[in-house]
Amino acid sequence: MPVRSAALLLHRTGDDGVEVWIAHMGGPFWARKDEGAWSLPKGLVEPGDDDELTAARREFAEEMGVPAPDAPYAALGDFRASAKTIVVFAAETPDFALGELRSNTFELEWPPRSGRRQEFPEVDDAGWFTIEQARLKLSKGQRPILDALLASLGAS
Repeated sequence: MPVRSAALLLHRTGDDGVEVWIAHMGGPFWARKDEGAWSLPKGLVEPGDDDELTAARREFAEEMGVPAPDAPYAALGDFRASAKTIVVFAAETPDFALGELRSNTFELEWPPRSGRRQEFPEVDDAGWFTIEQARLKLSKGQRPILDALLASLGAS
């Protein structure tokens, strides 16, 4: 069965146009990277998930440490990124703000082959970015999602 992830794409209109909420991937591999090191809050659709929107909301809460905003989410589409398909749900959330990021963690042997296991946050930063900024920050496979959002909003 193909790997599917579910993601939320929060958006709002700021002074410089459409802005999106994205997250910097945590862990030592991404620690000193910015361009291409950000992602939509997302995670695997697991067996037993009632639907993909529920999975996306759960994953958002795990990575941000707060529940996903109550908003009318619309399916934006399926996007191929790496070896998985990401189903994305978008919602306008002009008032969303995060007081403190409290991401869940994962365990990794670090440094490699050291025998020492450490915990790292899945996400170590998150925030609002213009579409132009997000195009640089998002991993390459997720950049087409921004075009789909703009098309759905009738923007360019």
